[in-house]
Amino acid sequence: MKPVSVRVPATTANIGPGFDALGIAVQLYNTVTLTAGSQAWPDPFIAEAAQSFFNKAVIKPETFSIAISGDVPRSRGLGSSVTVRLGLIAALNAHYQSPLSQRELLDLVVALEGHPDNAVPACYGGFAVSGKHSFNTVSVDPELQFVTVIPDFEVETKEARKVLPSQISLSQAVENIQNSGLIVSAFTAKKYELLKGVFVDHLHQPYRSKLIPGCEAAISGAEQAGALGAFISGSGSTLMAITLEHSQQVAEAMMQGLKKAGVHQVQSLVLQADNTGLQVL
Repeated sequence: MKPVSVRVPATTANIGPGFDALGIAVQLYNTVTLTAGSQAWPDPFIAEAAQSFFNKAVIKPETFSIAISGDVPRSRGLGSSVTVRLGLIAALNAHYQSPLSQRELLDLVVALEGHPDNAVPACYGGFAVSGKHSFNTVSVDPELQFVTVIPDFEVETKEARKVLPSQISLSQAVENIQNSGLIVSAFTAKKYELLKGVFVDHLHQPYRSKLIPGCEAAISGAEQAGALGAFISGSGSTLMAITLEHSQQVAEAMMQGLKKAGVHQVQSLVLQADNTGLQVL
């Protein structure tokens, strides 16, 4: 068979208060390549995604060799699992002459992930707001910079969900709704100045921040250095700031906040949004 490769962007989800609803694709990628020659899928994670495709497409299951390359680190809050699941399913779909639509591919990945916040922007690009049954995406201007600091330790999504509260107060819920609405408005209207001060969250960040030494100092440092705001990317350990200027100063302030807490192995990137989503190469 001719090799099939699919490139999928990393994503940052939640964007502070938009828990399991908001996400953005960024210009950091993994590529999944299928070739002939394997007798079995390499692990259950891959096998489950492949089987979901064959079931939906009503195709007799086959196995292929799979290679995953790229720069999206595992379990760092950048949607690495989506890059693999979506990349594999889209590659299988391309190999079999596209029996499924892009929306059907997305639905398979959302079912596997359990939430749409990473899957939608990875599939379609841009800024995405997602619900149980529908979603919308808008492009993001290149002037907006995503300062990304990636500590050298993993935070598993399942473990990060265990620390979340079962209830929050009415006033906290209202503030989350207000902030999420302002974030959606800022991105859809491309009035990015509205983002300043609206990343405060009460659903997950106060609890997950305890899993990331120096988290609060890094977020505060980003804001003091000129960022519109900063937040935990997905379930962490990556932290991300959004800024229109002074990206290097913002990155340095964030890294200093982490280093003062003992986190010395930190990668820093300044990214732009990816407005394309998955691509069959």
